[in-house]
Amino acid sequence: MFDIIRSVTRGAAHHSWLDARHTFSFAEYHDPNRMGFGSLRVINEDRIKAGKGFGKHPHNDMEIVTYLIEGALEHKDSMGNGSVIRPGELQRMTAGTGVFHSEVNPSDSETHLLQIWILPEKIGLQPGYEQKFFQRQDKLNQWCLLGSRDGRDGALTIHQDIEMSSTILQAGQSLDYAFAPGRRGFLQVVSGQLQMGDEKLLSGDGVAIVDTSSIRLDATADAELLLFDMA
Repeated sequence: MFDIIRSVTRGAAHHSWLDARHTFSFAEYHDPNRMGFGSLRVINEDRIKAGKGFGKHPHNDMEIVTYLIEGALEHKDSMGNGSVIRPGELQRMTAGTGVFHSEVNPSDSETHLLQIWILPEKIGLQPGYEQKFFQRQDKLNQWCLLGSRDGRDGALTIHQDIEMSSTILQAGQSLDYAFAPGRRGFLQVVSGQLQMGDEKLLSGDGVAIVDTSSIRLDATADAELLLFDMA
């Protein structure tokens, strides 16, 4: 069974420096039917103007994953980490017992990203940080594991029973994904367009997938996709 969240129905926030779209309830956008999916709590698509960003602010008891699409993002936190994240890089911050961090676009052009929040399997974890680069060819027309509970195969370690994978599917290519019994998924279209069965999916669309053993994706244009596999 599929539940499609069309891009145009997402929540929105417009500021002088930020244009944001919220797949699930976030900040002033509240929809009781969209409070997350399983352990997946937030998928925000943010576009941040040059030189602007989020000043120092706190988080706790959340796994926060940042996925850069275009541009750059400068991260600083109370753990002493400071880095610039660029496309192809993925950042995981375990907020745990509490951290402060800031996220600013240090460039002279717009930064485009997805920020993803995942509920951890335990509260009160020790704060932590990871940043890794994933090669484009490892995602091309195949699934590339970006994050998992065990951090296997060079993936980020996410403190939850969830696996986060990505693909860059070229136009005319197809790709399958099989779910183990009792598992469910959430597909996020980062860019492009594709068919999933009879459904046409466009950039920004999301799909909650339950009681389904497998899916087949057919790219009608180049498409970049994220897939979350969870209990």
